[in-house]
Amino acid sequence: MSLDIQSIPVLSDNYVWLLTAGDGTRAVVDPGEAGPVMDVLGEGRLDLILLTHHHADHTGGVDALRERYGSKVFGPSQKPEWLPRLDRGLEDGDTFFIGDVAVEVLLTPGHAVGHLSYVVPEVPALFCGDALFSAGCGRLLEGTAEELFRSLHRYDALPEDTLVCAGHEYTRSNIAFALYVDPENVALKARAAEVERLLEAGRPTLPVSLGTERATNPFLRAPDVARFAELRRQKDTF
Repeated sequence: MSLDIQSIPVLSDNYVWLLTAGDGTRAVVDPGEAGPVMDVLGEGRLDLILLTHHHADHTGGVDALRERYGSKVFGPSQKPEWLPRLDRGLEDGDTFFIGDVAVEVLLTPGHAVGHLSYVVPEVPALFCGDALFSAGCGRLLEGTAEELFRSLHRYDALPEDTLVCAGHEYTRSNIAFALYVDPENVALKARAAEVERLLEAGRPTLPVSLGTERATNPFLRAPDVARFAELRRQKDTF
C-alpha cells in the first residue's frame, strides 16, 4: 500500500491535494478550480473528488473535472443542496478507499456547516480543508467557537508525524499573529524562519507535521474554549 500526495496551487492561495494510490487510483481534495488540476493530470485518470465543505473556492472545479474524467464525487451529507451533485454523502465515522488505502471521515464543523476532515492513517495524513491551517484555523463563518474548538480536538488522537494538508497557503500571515500572542515560543520562531526559507524558494509551507502545529499553533494550544474564542476574535481584526 502507498499513497503519493501532491499539492496543486489554484486561485490566489488555495491548494488542491492530488492523491495517487499504488495501483494508480487518483483522487483530489477540494478542487476550487479545474484548469490547474487538468494541467497536472493531462489525459490521465481521476477516479474520485473529495470535498471538505461547500464554499466555492473548494468546489468550483468539480463539474468540469467530473465531465472530463468521469470522477465520482464524495462530500458532506449535510446540506447537499449547497454542494455539486454528490455520488456519496459522507458521515462522521465513515471509511472509504482510494485504491487499497483507507480514508477515515471526521465531522469537523465550526468554519462551515457539515465540514469534513479526511484522515489517511497509513501515511499518516490529515486533509483538514479550512478547519485547521498552519499556525491558524478557519474563521467562524457558519459555526461557533465551541464547535471549532471541539473539531480541532478531534485530531488529538492522531500521531505527531501526521502530515497536515490544509486548504490554503496562509502560513506567513498566521505566523505573524502567532508570534504576536506567543512571542517567546522557541518552536514557533524556528517555524517562522523555516517558512520564510520555503516561501523565498518558491516552495509551499505545507504539508507540515501535526507535532509542529501542536508546538506552534496558538489555536491548538488554547487551553479552553474561552481562550480559543478570544484568539479567534483577535485574529479576525489583526
